[in-house]
Amino acid sequence: MKAALVGAEGQLLHRARRATGRERGPDAVVDGILDFAAELSAYGAEHHGGPAAAAGVAVPGIVDEERGIAAYAANLGWRDVPLRELLGARLGGIPVALGHDVRTGGLAEGRIGAGQGADRFLFVPLGTGIAGAIGIAGRVEAGAHGFAGEIGHIVVRPGGAPCPCEQRGCLERYASAAAVSEAWAAASGDPDADAADCAKAVASGDPDAVRVWQDAVDALADGLVTALTLLDPRTLIIGGGLAEAGDTLFTPLRDAVRQRVTFQKLPSIVPAALGDTAGCLGAGLLAWDLLDTALPTHDTTATTLDTTLTTLDTTPRTLDTTPTTPEEST
Repeated sequence: MKAALVGAEGQLLHRARRATGRERGPDAVVDGILDFAAELSAYGAEHHGGPAAAAGVAVPGIVDEERGIAAYAANLGWRDVPLRELLGARLGGIPVALGHDVRTGGLAEGRIGAGQGADRFLFVPLGTGIAGAIGIAGRVEAGAHGFAGEIGHIVVRPGGAPCPCEQRGCLERYASAAAVSEAWAAASGDPDADAADCAKAVASGDPDAVRVWQDAVDALADGLVTALTLLDPRTLIIGGGLAEAGDTLFTPLRDAVRQRVTFQKLPSIVPAALGDTAGCLGAGLLAWDLLDTALPTHDTTATTLDTTLTTLDTTPRTLDTTPTTPEEST
C-alpha cells in the first residue's frame, strides 16, 4: 500500500508505504487500510496543523465508484466492501472518494502530469496487463458500468492467443510486459528472461529481440489506433513497465502509429511523468474534488491512500510480469 498527505496544490506533504498483508485474508487487508489512513490523518494533525479534510482511496479490480464499494479484487480476496463508508466512519465522518487504480493514476497524469493542459487524453499503462483511462476536460470517464478504458481486451489478433477474459487475440496477450517477457523467454531460451532483458537486447541489436519487440509494438499500435479512432485524444500517455524502455519503445511506437493513421489526427505520444506517485496524487485529487472544485488556499490537507498492490503494475518504474486475473489487469 502506498499512502500520502496531499496539499491543495497537489504537493506531496508526507508519504508512507506498508505491506497489504493479504496473506491474512481480506478482512485484515481492510483493517490495514483503515489503520493506515487513521495514522496518516493523525500525522497531518501533528505536523501540518490539522487532520485530513477529505480522503481518497484507489483500489484494483472492479470498483463501484458511485456507491463507494470495492466490488471485487482476486488478489485481495474481497467482495462488495463498502470502503467509502468504512473509511469515512474511521476518519470521523470526513468525505471519502473511492476510485479505480488505473483511472485514478490517469486522473493525476492528465491534470498535473504528462497530460497537463490537454482537454482530451488517453492514459495507457503497460504492465502485467494493459488498461486505459479516458480523460475528458479534467476528469476520467468511468463508463456506464465502470468498465470504460479496457483497451487491453481489444482483439488485435483474431483467433490468436487465448486470454483469461475468454476471448482470443487480446492486445494485452501481445503487448503487455508479461507478454513480452513470455515471448522473449521463449525466443532467448532463458526461462528467467523478462521484458527489461528484451529491451536491453533490442538496444544492443539482437535480431531475435528486435523481432519480439517489433511484434509487440505492432500489436500495441493496432490497439492504440483503434482507440484513437474512437476517442480522438489530443495526448496519448504511455506508462507502466514497458515505458521505462524510453526511446526503445517510443521511437518505433510513434512510427507504427503514424503509419497506421489515415484520416485520424495523430495525437502526441508521450511517456507518463509521475511514476509510482500517480496513484497517491490521483487519490488526493479525488479528495480535493469532494471539498471544492476551486482548490482552497489554506493549509488543509487531504489524506490519500493508494492500495494498489505493488504486484499490480501501476508504476512505470518496475516490470511486473506476475500472471494475473482479468479483473487485476484493468
